[in-house]
Amino acid sequence: MKREARPIKIDRRLTGANIIDEPLQQVIQFSLRDYVQYWYYTLSDDESFLLEIRQALQYALVQFSARSKETDWQPYFTTRLVDDFGTHLRVFRKAQQRIAEKGDQMKDQAEELVDTFFEVEVEMEKEVCRDLVCTSPKDEEGFLRDLCEVLLYILLPPGDFQNKIMRYFVREILSRGILLPLINQLSDPDYINQYVIWMIRDSNCNYEAFMNIIKLSDNIGELEAVKDKASEELQYLRSLDTAGDDINTIKNQINSLLYVIKVCDSRIQRLQSGKEIDTVKLAANFGKLCTVPLDHILVDNVALQFFMDYMQQTGGQAHLFFWMTVEGYRVTAQQQLEVLQSRQKDGKHQTNQTKGLLRAAAVGVYEQYLSEKASPRVNIDDNLVAKLAETLNHEDPTPEIFDDIQRKVYELMLRDERFYPSFKQNVLYVRMLAELDMLKDPSFRGSDDGEGESFNGSPTGSINLSLDDLSNVPSDETVQLHAYISDTGVCNDHGKTYALYAITVHRRNQNSEETWKTYRRYSDFHDFHMRITEQFENLANILKLPGKKTFNNMDREFLEKRKKDLNAYLQLLLNPEMMKASPALAHYVYDFLENKAYSKGKGDFARKVPPLIQKTYSDPDHCRVAAPIDDNVDDNIPLRVMLLLMDEVFDLKERNQWLRRNIKNLLQQLIRATYGDTINRKIVDHVDWMTSPEQVADAVKRFRDAFWPNGILAETVPRRDKAIRMRTRVAGKTKLLEVMPDELKHIIGAETTRKGILRVFEMFQHTQLNKRMVYVFLERFLETLFPQNKFHELFNKLHSRSKQMQRYKQRLHTTQAPSLQKR
Repeated sequence: MKREARPIKIDRRLTGANIIDEPLQQVIQFSLRDYVQYWYYTLSDDESFLLEIRQALQYALVQFSARSKETDWQPYFTTRLVDDFGTHLRVFRKAQQRIAEKGDQMKDQAEELVDTFFEVEVEMEKEVCRDLVCTSPKDEEGFLRDLCEVLLYILLPPGDFQNKIMRYFVREILSRGILLPLINQLSDPDYINQYVIWMIRDSNCNYEAFMNIIKLSDNIGELEAVKDKASEELQYLRSLDTAGDDINTIKNQINSLLYVIKVCDSRIQRLQSGKEIDTVKLAANFGKLCTVPLDHILVDNVALQFFMDYMQQTGGQAHLFFWMTVEGYRVTAQQQLEVLQSRQKDGKHQTNQTKGLLRAAAVGVYEQYLSEKASPRVNIDDNLVAKLAETLNHEDPTPEIFDDIQRKVYELMLRDERFYPSFKQNVLYVRMLAELDMLKDPSFRGSDDGEGESFNGSPTGSINLSLDDLSNVPSDETVQLHAYISDTGVCNDHGKTYALYAITVHRRNQNSEETWKTYRRYSDFHDFHMRITEQFENLANILKLPGKKTFNNMDREFLEKRKKDLNAYLQLLLNPEMMKASPALAHYVYDFLENKAYSKGKGDFARKVPPLIQKTYSDPDHCRVAAPIDDNVDDNIPLRVMLLLMDEVFDLKERNQWLRRNIKNLLQQLIRATYGDTINRKIVDHVDWMTSPEQVADAVKRFRDAFWPNGILAETVPRRDKAIRMRTRVAGKTKLLEVMPDELKHIIGAETTRKGILRVFEMFQHTQLNKRMVYVFLERFLETLFPQNKFHELFNKLHSRSKQMQRYKQRLHTTQAPSLQKR
C-alpha cells in the first residue's frame, strides 16, 4: 500500500535571529536545489529523503549557532588572527632570504619559492606542514571531506550521523559545493589584487609611484603587459587628427608613453640577461652622492639611525649619545621651568623639588659622559669640563648648562675625519640616502641618448614633470635661478592684517638674464611647502619651513627673524644638488617665484590640520610569532597589533633597538591621542559589533548573492587574460605605495617602507601560499569554536602525510643519531 502523502512542516528557526535565518534558509534551499534535487527527482518523487537532509543541515546550523554564541571571539580577532598572519609573513620573508642566499637563477623561482616556503614552515611549526593540502587538489578535497565529516559528527545527532548515505551527501555538498569554491576564490591572487584596488578605489594612481613600480618590478610578465598597453595607447594617440591647443597635450602624452616603453624594455633586457643591479651597491661606487648636512641628520629619525650605527662601528657613539642626551635634557628642563613658573603664579611652591630633579638630571649627564669614571668618556676640552663641574657644584642648573660642550662635540663630529666626513664615504650613508628617497638610480645613465632619471621616478629628459605640466618648464641645465627675500612689509586688506615678503628673483641662461620681484605671504610659503613635500617625499626630511605664530606675529623683530628663516629655506631649496635630486621640482619652484598671484594647492582647512604623527627628536627567527612581544605592550591591544605587524612587514627586529623604541613611543602617543585610554574597551565593543546579528546577516547575504546572484547558481567565472591580470598587479602595487602615509616613511625610511609593502603584496601573488593562510585561519576558527574537541591534534593527524614533514623528521633523526650513539 502506498503511504498517504502528508504535508511537510519545516521549523525555519535556526539562530534565534530572524534577520539571519531568512537568508540562511535561502542558502539551504538553493544548495539542495542545485546539488541534490536536480538529479534526485529523476529517481524518485518521495520528499522524505530531501526533508531528512534539510533537517540534518538545519540541526547542524542550530548547534553551530548555539556554540558561536557561547564563544568569546575577542582573543581570536585581536590575537590569534594577527599572530597567524605575522607567522605567515615571517615564513615568507625567511623563504625569500633563503632563495636569495642560494642565488640559483636556473630554477623556476615561483616553484622554488613554494617549496622553500613549506620547508621553512615545518622548521617553524615543528608539528605540522600544510604543503599537500595547498599544492595537491586531490589531497585538498580529501582534507575537506575528512574535516566536514568531523564537523557533522560533532553537530548532528548520533542517529543521523550513522545514516551513511545522507551523511555522505551532506559532506559532499559542504566540502565540494561550498567550502572548496570559497577557498579557491579567496586564494586567487587576481581576486585579491582586484579587492585591494577596490578597497583603495578613492586614491588616484600617482605617475611617480607608477614609474617606481615599473623600475622595481622583477616580473617580466608585468613589464610586457604594461609595454603592450602603452604601445596600444601610443598607436591610438598617433592616429588622432588634432590641431591647436590639443596637439601639445597629445605630444606630452606620446612622450610619456615612449618613456614608459623605454623603461619597460630596459628592465626586461636586464632581467633576461640576469644582470640585476643593486642600486645601493652601485651608487656607493658611482658618481656624486647628495650631501645631507650633519644638523639635518641629527634631527631626522631615519637618517639618525644610520649615523648611530656608523658611530657605534667607529667607537664614537659616546659623542653622539651625549649630543642626543643634552637635547633631551634641554627640552625637559625648559618644560619643568615653565611648569614651575606657572605654579608660582598660582601661589604653589615646589621650587626646591623641581630644582632638585634638574640637578639630579644634569649630574647624571655629567657622570655618564664627562666624568673620569665615564666609560666610554667624551674626550673634550678639559677646561670646559672643569668649568661645567664648578657650575654644577655652586649654581642651579639651567637648560643651557651643557650648550658650550655640546657645540664642541658637534664640531668634533662634523670635522673629525673619523666621524661625519668618513660616514659620507661609507655604505651606510648610501643606504641612508636610499631610505630618505634621495638616492639617484644610475641604472639608466648608460643609455645611448644620455638621459638620466631620479630615483623617485621623474625622468630628467623631455618628460621630467607630471603629465599635466610637461610643456611649461625649461629643462636646460644651463639655466641658473637665484632668489632672496629683499624686504618685508605689513599689509591691511579688508580689515585683515598680514605680512608680505618681497622676493627678488634672478634667472640667467646662456643668452639672457632677467630680474623681477614677486610678493608672497607666509600662507603662500606654507601651501607651496605642503605641495612639494607631498609630491617629493624626500624633501620633507630636508626642508624645514619656519613654524607659525598665533600671537604677536606682526612684531618687527619677529618678522625679521622669519624673513631670515624663510631666506635660508629658499637658499636650501634652490641648491643645485637639490634640483638634481628631484628634477621635476623645477616646475613648482618656477611657478612659486613667477611674478603673478600664487594659486594655492591647499585649502585653508588643509593648512590648519596638523600632520598625523608629529616628529619627535628625542628574536629568535625560527619560531612562531606569538603573544607578549614587549613590556607594557601585551595589555594594549592596538599597540601590540601595530608593533607586531610593523616588526614582520618592515623587518624591524633587524634594525637597532633605538629605532624600535622610538616607533613604540610614537605609536603609543598616536593611540592615546586618537582613542584615549579606553581603546581596549572600544576594540572589545567593535568585536561585539562584528559578531552581532546584523553583521552576520550581512555576511550571509553577501555569500548568498555571490554564489546565487538573483537566485541562480553562478557560473564559474572564466580566468581573466594574463595581460589583464598582470596590469592589475601593477595597478594594485601602485595604489598600495600611493596610500602609504608620509609619516611612516619619515619614521622608518622610504626604502624600508617600499620593500615592506611590496613584500606583503608579493606574498599574496602565490595561490598555494594564500591557501595555506586561509586554512590556518579556518583551523584557528574551529579550535576557538570547539575548544573541547582537540582540533589541534586532529589537524596534526590530517597533515601528517606531508612530504616536508617526513623529510624534516628524517633530518631530525639523522642529526640526533650521533649524539644518542655517544651516550
